[in-house]
Amino acid sequence: MNTSSYWRLFATFFKIGAFTFGGGWAMISIIEREIVDKYHWIERDDFLDLLAIAQSMPGILAVNIATSVGDKLRGAKGSIVASLGTILPSFLIILAIAIFLTPDIIKNNRVISAIFMGIRPCVVALIIAPVITSAKAARLKWKTVWIPFVVALMISLDMGVVSNPILYIILGALGGFAVWKWSSMNLSKK
Repeated sequence: MNTSSYWRLFATFFKIGAFTFGGGWAMISIIEREIVDKYHWIERDDFLDLLAIAQSMPGILAVNIATSVGDKLRGAKGSIVASLGTILPSFLIILAIAIFLTPDIIKNNRVISAIFMGIRPCVVALIIAPVITSAKAARLKWKTVWIPFVVALMISLDMGVVSNPILYIILGALGGFAVWKWSSMNLSKK
């Protein structure tokens, strides 16, 4: 891969990191639009697989996605370049805030408070958008559409072990394996 390709990978993730509020979930639709729709670096199904892997890994979702995409595209160097592109804007913004803005300035400034109040509803929309596109791309059917709602409800109830997302990742993996095994056994009988 030539230097300009690494630069494009870095610049793409830098732009995503610089202009996305609300964390990793808010970034998903923007990342998908850039790498799947705009540059056609990865197919939509591959993106969903990388997203599932990134969600199950410990750490920051946006960095995990950038690392996974960079690795898929250009190996270890690509994962480093994409990860740095995602991390650097947040680091620079937090550094600038730490140097120039104190908590009192942020809390007592009506303009800054109004800006953050205006950003909040947009962040909710940015989080809902990838949920809808992921559901479409995952080809949820009426028989299975209830599963994400039940899992979200169980996690939100905060009832100890039953609220642990890891439990549902494991159950989902086991369920997927069981369905695959059952369908492959039925195909071999024919």
